[in-house]
Amino acid sequence: MYSIAAYGTMIADKGRMEPYCEALRRAVNPGSVVVDIGTGTGIFALLACQMGARKVYAIEPDDAIQVARELAVANGYADRIEFIQKRSNEVELPERADVIISDLRGILPMFQSHLPAIVDARTRFLAAGGVMIPQRDTLWVTVVEAAELHKEYAAPWGDDPYGLDMQPARSIVINTWGKGRRVPSQSMLVEPQCWATLDYTRLVNFDVMGEAQWSVTRAGLAHGLLVWFDAELIDGIGFSNRPGEPEVIYGRAFFPWPEPVSLAVNDRISVSLQADLVGEDYIWRWNTQVREQACAGQIKAEFKQSTFYGHPLSLERLRKCEAGYTPRLNQDGQIDRMILNLMNGELSLDKITDQVMEQFPGRFASRKLALAYVGELSQKYSQ
Repeated sequence: MYSIAAYGTMIADKGRMEPYCEALRRAVNPGSVVVDIGTGTGIFALLACQMGARKVYAIEPDDAIQVARELAVANGYADRIEFIQKRSNEVELPERADVIISDLRGILPMFQSHLPAIVDARTRFLAAGGVMIPQRDTLWVTVVEAAELHKEYAAPWGDDPYGLDMQPARSIVINTWGKGRRVPSQSMLVEPQCWATLDYTRLVNFDVMGEAQWSVTRAGLAHGLLVWFDAELIDGIGFSNRPGEPEVIYGRAFFPWPEPVSLAVNDRISVSLQADLVGEDYIWRWNTQVREQACAGQIKAEFKQSTFYGHPLSLERLRKCEAGYTPRLNQDGQIDRMILNLMNGELSLDKITDQVMEQFPGRFASRKLALAYVGELSQKYSQ
C-alpha cells in the first residue's frame, strides 16, 4: 500500500496526470456514471465530478480512502461520490458505468491482481458503449548497456571481498528484476521491439508472453533487458516511460543477465519474455540467446532466468506445501481459529480478547497487544 506522500508524488507527476485529466475530460459527459478503481486519495473521482459526472463509485481497499472522503467534502463533491472500501472484485454496484478509470500498474502493467481487476470491472460494471481508461498498454523491450544497474545485482555477491563463495546468493538475485532508474536512450544497443499489447477493452488472458529478435548494429557490452510500456488512455491520448522521454513515476524495468555479454555487429539476439499470474502476483521468465554471426551461428551466450529462482526456498516451508503433508494448527493458528469463531455477531472485541487471554495466557505480553491482534483480524474479516 502507498503512503499519502506517495499518492502526492503521483499527483505531482504531470507526465502521468495531464494525459489522465485529458482522457477524463473527453470521456465524461454531464450525467455520466464513473467507476474509479483503486481511487487512493480520490484524485480521479474528484476530477470526474469536476467534469460533470452525476455519480462516481470510488473503490479502494486501503485506509487512504478516508483522505479521499475528506477531500470530497472539502471540494463539495461528497454528495456525488460513493466511497467503497473494498477490493473491486468484492463490490456490487446498483448501476452500470459510462466510464471506468484506473491506474493499478506497478513498474509494468503485470502487477499483482491488476489485470484480473480490470477484466472483472469491465465485465460487471461497464455499460454497453462505455469507455475504459486506459484502453491499452503496449510493452517494449530492448538490450541495454547498463553497468551500474547490473552492478547493484551482481557486485555484492561476486567481488569476493572476504574470501567467501557467495554464488548461492548471487544465483537468487540475478533472477530478480527491478526499476531501471534513469537509463538514457543511448544505452540501448538495439532498436526497441514490441513484445506484447494489453487491450483492456477485450483482454481475457492474464498471462502475457512474447518474443523479440535482433541483428546487432552497434557493438557494446550488454548487461540485460530494459522493458517499458506505452499507455493509450483514450484515442490519441497517452504517455510512455520509454528511455529519452520525460521521467514518470513508473520508471522502467531492468531484467539483468547473469553476466555481461560483449556484442559485435551482426550478432543475433533472441529473447522470450513471459509473465504468468500465480496467486496474486506474477512469475517472470526471460530467456536469452546470443549467436555470433561471424562464427556460423555459434552460441555466444544463453541464459534461462526466472523470478521463481529469485526467492529463497526453505525446505521446511516447501515440505508443508506437499500434497501428502498432514497439517496441524500451531498455537497462532489455534488463536486465529478461536477469534474467528467468536466473531459471531454477539461478542464485542473486548469480550473476545478476554476469552483469548484466558485460553492462551502466555501468548500476549499485555491485554493491549491482545486487543490489537484481535482488532487486526476484525479489520480483515468482519463486516
